[in-house]
Amino acid sequence: MEDKNGSANGPVGRMDAALDRRGFTTRGLRVRAGVMAVAAVGLVAGLGVAGWALLADDMTNRFGPDSVCDEVVSSRAVNEALGSGKVSAEPYEGNVSRGTAVCTVQVAGGMFGDDRNIRVSLGESKDVFHLPIPPGARTFAASANGGAVGAVRGDEAWALLPEGCPNGLWARVTAYSGKDPDPLKLARLAVSAADRIADQRGCGKAPLPVLHELAPAATERELDGDAVCGLPGVSVQRSPDKRYREAVTVGSDPLWTCEITPEDAHGSTSSLVIATESRLRPDATDRDTRPAFGRARWVGSLPRDEIVVTCHGRPVYFRIGTIRHLGHLFSTSDEAWKQFLTAGGQAIGCEPIL
Repeated sequence: MEDKNGSANGPVGRMDAALDRRGFTTRGLRVRAGVMAVAAVGLVAGLGVAGWALLADDMTNRFGPDSVCDEVVSSRAVNEALGSGKVSAEPYEGNVSRGTAVCTVQVAGGMFGDDRNIRVSLGESKDVFHLPIPPGARTFAASANGGAVGAVRGDEAWALLPEGCPNGLWARVTAYSGKDPDPLKLARLAVSAADRIADQRGCGKAPLPVLHELAPAATERELDGDAVCGLPGVSVQRSPDKRYREAVTVGSDPLWTCEITPEDAHGSTSSLVIATESRLRPDATDRDTRPAFGRARWVGSLPRDEIVVTCHGRPVYFRIGTIRHLGHLFSTSDEAWKQFLTAGGQAIGCEPIL
């Protein structure tokens, strides 16, 4: 049998009994108790709403800045690369767009403490040797991306400033988020920063489009002694007690690279590089440079390290990194250069160099 609301066993009766036990025996005291209960419920609800608002503020950039680092870094691009969260930047002295400062950007992780950081800076390459291209990097070329040029590997990406800006200037972004970001998204952040730096410097013929394609990383294989790095005509002296590996990129735009590494743990890596993108470094064709081989001329910051050749009216740069480590593979360093210039020039469709 159900209890009636007004009976001693009903809800009202049980509430009266509970209030009597707590000393609320008069109507006035009971009214005050009711008001206090409603206020307590309202306070808890208000704290919950306020807490959620604070949490939501940290978990998104809804109320945060559209850009940081003096407008060099887009908050949206940062969120796309590192994930959602409120974006802020640490104070710094200098000017990022002029290369006199490094800006550290933070994406807040809210109450969970999952903060992520990224550093943004402007770099400059005086020659191909100083380009930040570590082994295993994935490049992106102007021909496939509407003018965007650069590379990405792991937690770091860089992109050249747009055409119309000084050659050899690039924006670099380095993430410190515990795990490597998506390479395409990190590269897009570098392109965005390069575009914004160009805008602040007042250079660049047109804004860079959104990056949409990365080249595959170099593939490693056993060194082919008859066609080193896939270049027919580049052959080496074989040594039965020495074995090598080569890691070769797929295309030549913006540059082609081959890393040659001995299989034993004591050897040093050497590299062959052909830079077909003229914006990778300052133009060296109008300098008073020393003749090298045929039409080629020495231009590197290190002795006998880098060569420039004009191919179809554009400068192309050939580089052999740490050539002394290849001394026992070729009869002479001059022979190594001549083979590389001949085969490499043919591979990229350049006019005869020697």
